[in-house]
Amino acid sequence: LQLVYPHDFRLTEKEKTSICYLSFPDSYSGGLGDTQFSFRLRQAGGPRSSPFQDDGRYNREAPLMLQREAAHYFGYVYFRQVKDSSMRRGYFQKSLVLVSRLPYVNLFQCLLQLIAPEYFDKLEPCLEAVCNEIDQWPPPVPGQTLNLPVMGVVIQVRIPSRVDKPGSSPVKQCNQENLLPAPLVLPSVHELDLFRCFQPVLIHIQMLWELMLLGEPMVVMAPSPTMSSEMVLALTSCLAPLRYCCDFRPYSPIHDSEFKEYTTRTQAPPNIVVGVTNPFFIKTLQHWPHILRGGELRMSGDLPKQVKVKKLAKLKTLDTKPGIYTSYKTFLHKDKTLIKRLLKGIQRKRPSEVQSALLRRHLLELTQSFIIPLEHYMASLMPLQRAITPWKNPPQIRPFCQEDFMKSLEHAGPQLTCVLKGDWLGLYRRFFKSPNFDGWFRQRHREMTQKLEALHLEAICEA
Repeated sequence: LQLVYPHDFRLTEKEKTSICYLSFPDSYSGGLGDTQFSFRLRQAGGPRSSPFQDDGRYNREAPLMLQREAAHYFGYVYFRQVKDSSMRRGYFQKSLVLVSRLPYVNLFQCLLQLIAPEYFDKLEPCLEAVCNEIDQWPPPVPGQTLNLPVMGVVIQVRIPSRVDKPGSSPVKQCNQENLLPAPLVLPSVHELDLFRCFQPVLIHIQMLWELMLLGEPMVVMAPSPTMSSEMVLALTSCLAPLRYCCDFRPYSPIHDSEFKEYTTRTQAPPNIVVGVTNPFFIKTLQHWPHILRGGELRMSGDLPKQVKVKKLAKLKTLDTKPGIYTSYKTFLHKDKTLIKRLLKGIQRKRPSEVQSALLRRHLLELTQSFIIPLEHYMASLMPLQRAITPWKNPPQIRPFCQEDFMKSLEHAGPQLTCVLKGDWLGLYRRFFKSPNFDGWFRQRHREMTQKLEALHLEAICEA
């Protein structure tokens, strides 16, 4: 680790070692040029105070999946490899890494594209100048559009808010006339091109959504850290607006300190999605129940041939064809209309952003159909307002009874908003055992308790 900016940013020795390993491609087969990817790192040595004063406010107002993490760092990497005979190995290899607790993959990768080429040329003075500019940036406030000047460019981006209508967050072009040069407008701080990420396995999108919903352990094997990290982040974003509450590692090299936790065969694999590129993982992780193999598509029209889900036993080498290797049987039937629309889009050369928007809308509607009955049932557990009196403690929220909820599905189930047929009840039963249900329930219960306490306080004030 040559250089850390700002100088007062404290990292433990273990974190420094991990960042060094995570910042270099594991199996970079002599590819020259620049590559970008991201990783997620467990913080070592217990919680540290945040340098940000508004942590609580930001997390209250931001969408759940964009909250600032307390126990993990995100690393955004810009890696350069070029031939250089003066170097010992004959190559110049260096990474510039931006470390943050915020999952703003688009914003930070865009920032690195501006800074890194300049940094490799001018080194430390460049970073010092950039850090001074970034120091002047306003804090990220959900719902606001920010203009962020850096290196003669203004990046314009909107920070999403929890009150945004799902599926719509256009960047409002604001004060455009006062900004010279014209700003570099990012459509989103975090949303990836879902269509591009999932194209090799598009036919299995329904299954992938279910596996993520249930928090199943999954390995994503890809030819590069860029593809591995994008696929993992795309998978974890599938459930929006529901938060993915399990662990995930967008890119995990062979020397990762957590590697032993994934490869032990003495216990079941943890609830985690882990992205890998090293062929060695084929052997060590073949006991995992679901393995997603990403890869480059030979041509844009070769989707329909990937219909079959492959057996895990067939996964032998990293040359294996893209697809999903699992014995999992889906609870819901495949949405053939969606697949047809996307295939037609490929034939008509529809832009990737449009295909992604279709895919994102489909996943959003699917998640909402699944979660709305749970929200309705949860709301019914709230005590009536007339039960809140200033003379007694606030009433308790009634307990969540799974069987009562299942009965409520007959007249208020997902079939009201979703055309997909299948075993919805079985899917809910499995969901109740997953960390995602636990995370959702705790969050809702906490919000309802706070609401009750606020109403109780109001009653006392008015008494």
